[in-house]
Amino acid sequence: MIDLRSDTVTRPTPGMREAMATAEVGDDVYGEDPTVTALEREVAEAFGYEAALWTPTGTMANQICLQLLVAPGQELLCDVQAHVARYEMGAAAAYGGITTRTWPELSVPDIEALVSPPGGYSVPTAALAVENTHNMRGGTVLPLAQLRAMRELADRYELGLHCDGARIWHAHVADGVAFAEYGRLFDTMSVCLSKGLGAPAGSLVLSSADRIARARVIRKRLGGGMRQVGILAAAGRYALAHHVDRLADDHAKAARLAGALDRYVLGEVRTNIVVLDLSGTPLTAPELSAAAEKQGVRFGAISATAARLVTHYDVTDDDIDRATNVLTTLLP
Repeated sequence: MIDLRSDTVTRPTPGMREAMATAEVGDDVYGEDPTVTALEREVAEAFGYEAALWTPTGTMANQICLQLLVAPGQELLCDVQAHVARYEMGAAAAYGGITTRTWPELSVPDIEALVSPPGGYSVPTAALAVENTHNMRGGTVLPLAQLRAMRELADRYELGLHCDGARIWHAHVADGVAFAEYGRLFDTMSVCLSKGLGAPAGSLVLSSADRIARARVIRKRLGGGMRQVGILAAAGRYALAHHVDRLADDHAKAARLAGALDRYVLGEVRTNIVVLDLSGTPLTAPELSAAAEKQGVRFGAISATAARLVTHYDVTDDDIDRATNVLTTLLP
């Protein structure tokens, strides 16, 4: 089975398993796991932050960041397709008391018009959130100029600015923007190790030392305090050392897939995600997904008319050829 559902389906490589098996560990709730501490220090330094905090999942990392920036009863503004709004089970409201409003496209003037200042009986805007790369918009890389404009907007209204950087590694490889260049723009960032980088678990919250101290409390409250987690942190350190540059291979495979299916592809494919728009065909996305799976190609339907295919290091060039043959046969 060729599994293109997500880049989370990868399995640890032999080298990663060896790193996990030999990891030096301690009790991380007591701050005594040296491998976790090393990972947090390395990632914080790479992005230019004072501190970092390991979390088991990207959702937890994002929700910690939002709670650091937005108090209960305040609002977050984000993209209508943002992961924090659509795919985190309403956690911002359920656990943070945070309301959200969304924008349809990243247009700074339109976003500025949504900002609600304190006063009266309106819900005050406390923070903005962006996602880079943007998952449900086909792995879109947000241009640095737009991100800088968002920083200026946030500063103008004294708002926090969060980046869901689950796939920031892909943006870095695609555009050549240094991690520290991204880091200096945001008050908080979350970065994920279990997607394109292939670790079995783990994300990090990046921010100031004061915020990370608060983040440790929130993580514990959410049930994210873990013990000898250096076994997982070792996988993350291995992934950062060995799997970042090779993301270019995944981008190239996605480009090949998109080139063969060009008439159905939504937007420009620059990273490892291909979204197919089936609105002009007699097939629904679930129908196409089911038919392809019968022929050994698995991917997800993200709506009635859209399918998502994601390349990763377990997908070979031969797999791309086979998936292309299957899909071109099935599509009208």
